[in-house]
Amino acid sequence: MTKYSKWIGIAAAMGLIVICFLPWTYHADIQKIFTGFFSEQDKYGKPGKFLIALSVIAIVLFLVQKIWAKRTNLFITGLMVAYAIKTFILYSSCYNAYCPEKRLGIYLVLLLPIVQFIASLFPDVDVNTDKQV
Repeated sequence: MTKYSKWIGIAAAMGLIVICFLPWTYHADIQKIFTGFFSEQDKYGKPGKFLIALSVIAIVLFLVQKIWAKRTNLFITGLMVAYAIKTFILYSSCYNAYCPEKRLGIYLVLLLPIVQFIASLFPDVDVNTDKQV
């Protein structure tokens, strides 16, 4: 797992970037599809911008072979998981006795940050304990 964790994390981050452009929910009462960049009158904001920014940072941190980068990546991906849970609840919750239809994108918005977080738990970095003082 640790041998491929970097590449799994990068693939999940790139997948999340693509998912931000796909449909997340369908609201039949207004007949509109919401994505990471569109919600009616921007009431839900544009979570796609934040998720893409964090995914790009995570990709860079997956590629840097330093301990500080791996620890920072753990924080960034943990933040991304929390934000994805908040976004999932916001987009899929009911309002005015109406529940939107969830599309595949909203489930992947929840799943892919979790995959990134798990991949960041198993960094592929050598820790040299034989330091000369």
